[in-house]
Amino acid sequence: MGHYLGWARKSWRGLTPRWQLSEGAASWALGAGLAAGTGHAASGLPWWVQGTLLKPLLARKALFDAVGEVATALERGDLPGARRLLSWHLVSRETSELSATEVAGAAIESLAENLSDSVVAPLLAYRVGGLGLAAAYRLTNTADAMWGYRTPELEWAGKAAARADDLLNLAPARLTALCTLAASRGKGWRVWARNRRNTASPNAGHPMAAFAGALDVRLDKRGMYVLNAAGREPDAAQVRRALALAWRAVAVAALVVLNV
Repeated sequence: MGHYLGWARKSWRGLTPRWQLSEGAASWALGAGLAAGTGHAASGLPWWVQGTLLKPLLARKALFDAVGEVATALERGDLPGARRLLSWHLVSRETSELSATEVAGAAIESLAENLSDSVVAPLLAYRVGGLGLAAAYRLTNTADAMWGYRTPELEWAGKAAARADDLLNLAPARLTALCTLAASRGKGWRVWARNRRNTASPNAGHPMAAFAGALDVRLDKRGMYVLNAAGREPDAAQVRRALALAWRAVAVAALVVLNV
């Protein structure tokens, strides 16, 4: 999928916003269609084969490992290393000036948001539409990650993929938040109810606010949003607690999605 999306981006020639929007939308639609068709063709295979094919559409291990590496660097007092790992694996923003508290907070935010994108959403897509929908979701989410930037080159070309990703994540983001609250025995639901709309994204605020409330930490992205303003400042220990909470939330989500 990554190779296809990279090739498609290099093939764009649109010189006006309208052409850029058209090319980006066509590239996304073709990729999503190919992914869905390939997944659907495999839907008649035995369950264990489908499970094997579903696994690459999830990114749980990579996500948890990346967040764990940031926590380890913070525990060692290696702030430059933690900034580098955060930038390399988890966020697209500039990290060179972030404090240790901000790095820890960003790691928790990324864990919460990507728990929905990388684990819960593909599982829910598989439950609803089999391998075809799960593959189309992964293509769309990857396209948003590669194209969804407000730069002159991508502002219009990535818009269709970004909007499709928003739509496909409406249910998973809210389910992730509810599973997180269930995994924390309801702790933090008031913070989620108050702060879930504080982010520009229609979806990211739900799992992030749930994590902020469940962990009782303040998540603050400079000039963008604050979640749970009265919470404690995050640190490496809170990142470890976030990882433990994420494991429990995944277990709850898997039970809900696969048994409904």
